[in-house]
Amino acid sequence: MSDDTLVTYELDGPVALIGLNRPDKRNAINDAVVDALKAAVLRAHDEAHVGVLFGHGPNFCAGLDLAEALARATGRIVPPRKRKRHNWHVVFDEIERGPIPFVGALHGAVVGGGLELAMATHVRVCDESAFFGLPEGQRGIFVGGGGTVRIQRVVGTTVMTDLMLTGRLLNAAEAMTEHVVRYVVPTGGALAKARELAARIAQNTIETNWKIVNVLPRVQDLSHDDGLFVEQLNSAMARPPEVEQRLREFVEGKARPLVAPPKEVP
Repeated sequence: MSDDTLVTYELDGPVALIGLNRPDKRNAINDAVVDALKAAVLRAHDEAHVGVLFGHGPNFCAGLDLAEALARATGRIVPPRKRKRHNWHVVFDEIERGPIPFVGALHGAVVGGGLELAMATHVRVCDESAFFGLPEGQRGIFVGGGGTVRIQRVVGTTVMTDLMLTGRLLNAAEAMTEHVVRYVVPTGGALAKARELAARIAQNTIETNWKIVNVLPRVQDLSHDDGLFVEQLNSAMARPPEVEQRLREFVEGKARPLVAPPKEVP
């Protein structure tokens, strides 16, 4: 793993560890970070079964690099001659709807574009230091990294409106309540928990993981009847030989045990 790049990459067996690496800027996102993140994510698509996204230093990501935003607003960065798809949208979609699942390990600031990025991951873990918000309204700008789609569909319009209008920040427990995260662990433990979950997810078949991260969100957008139709199509698809072996192990009592829920929910 190289520590002198904007985004680090490490392959741990079937799990790719991708780290935002601008700790002195609270891992704020600029165009160079987006390009590096895209390269890392596409590499993970080829090499890994699961990805883990985290931030180096005391924060996950404080969102948009406002210095770059100011340069755009003042004309010091010339916009392209032709309108293109937002580069954040492209990369975040590669995370959310690519061929492998991603686990987000969140701590410190998870705000603005950092929250939008986190919501592109499929399973989100935070530690007790994490706080979440959408301060764009106080900066005179609007969300631009897919938050109107991803965040709003999870927390609802009312919660997102509150966050944007008032600048309110959610702590880890509140984020759990609003389904922003699924796991809360003690401070400093998010990455370890994310790696644990990723290792377990990597034991699923590649095909099943692909269906979970690609079929489920699309069915959510369909009508009742169309959703059931798509479900039937996917459940009736030809299965690889590995599936037969897994079913046989279950029938014969040799399947890996299920993980018991924790005795106490944070």
